[in-house]
Amino acid sequence: MIKAEDTRTLRQQVQQWRDDHQEIVLVPTLGNLHAGHLALVERARDLGDRVVVSIFVNPTQFVQGEDFADYPRTLDEDLQQLQTYEVDLIYLPDLQAIYPDNDVEGVQVAVPALDGRFCGASRPGHFTGVATVVTKLLNLVQPHKAVFGEKDYQQLLVIRKLVKDLHIPVEIIDHPTVREADGLAMSSRNRYLTGDERERAPLIYANLCRVRDRILAGERDFRELEQSARASLEDAGLRVDYFSVASATDLSEPAGKQLIILAAAWLGRARLIDNLRVSA
Repeated sequence: MIKAEDTRTLRQQVQQWRDDHQEIVLVPTLGNLHAGHLALVERARDLGDRVVVSIFVNPTQFVQGEDFADYPRTLDEDLQQLQTYEVDLIYLPDLQAIYPDNDVEGVQVAVPALDGRFCGASRPGHFTGVATVVTKLLNLVQPHKAVFGEKDYQQLLVIRKLVKDLHIPVEIIDHPTVREADGLAMSSRNRYLTGDERERAPLIYANLCRVRDRILAGERDFRELEQSARASLEDAGLRVDYFSVASATDLSEPAGKQLIILAAAWLGRARLIDNLRVSA
């Protein structure tokens, strides 16, 4: 496994693979890898000849008051896991490599059509930070494909939109959410949960399933479904940010057969997000 900390090393290796007509697949991460990340790596291995994983805790996607300073950094453990999964190259850029002159407010990429609702409304600037760093990583690595998890569904749509509109020649591959046995979506922030909070956290997924089943049974009063799920979570002590049914295509008001149920809620210091798609 090659470790590249500078752009020159990265680009030289990637160009060599391209010259050999090998398919390169990128898995961008913030590190602190868990089984959800490793499922993306496994998917990437099936999709191409060479797998590149990036680890970069991107400051611009953390909004004021969030956990950038405390975000778990577990590089040694991450590298051991990636070695086991036969990753070809791990890209470990510093701030200067991603933001020249450490200018994090320089060039920015925004996707306003998808940035005003849900996590975009709750975390202003978050998706601009995501879109900017993903654009930079795609330009630096120049992969043929890149793999992202469906748990961050709004993020996935933002990335698809920027790739399409900026004519970036990469195929975005989505991978289903990886869950614990009780349904909790895997997340690096799950480690913030206390024992009692961890027992209650699967209620998010349980309510997503309940709303999905009611939609499949023919119910179409989406506001009532949302309010019922929100009340259920709040009764259990979660602080709900949103629980909504939307169009799976663009997160607009629910219409047609392809829907997405989205939820975000605070439990202690952990902000948990999850979603379920519904073909109604």
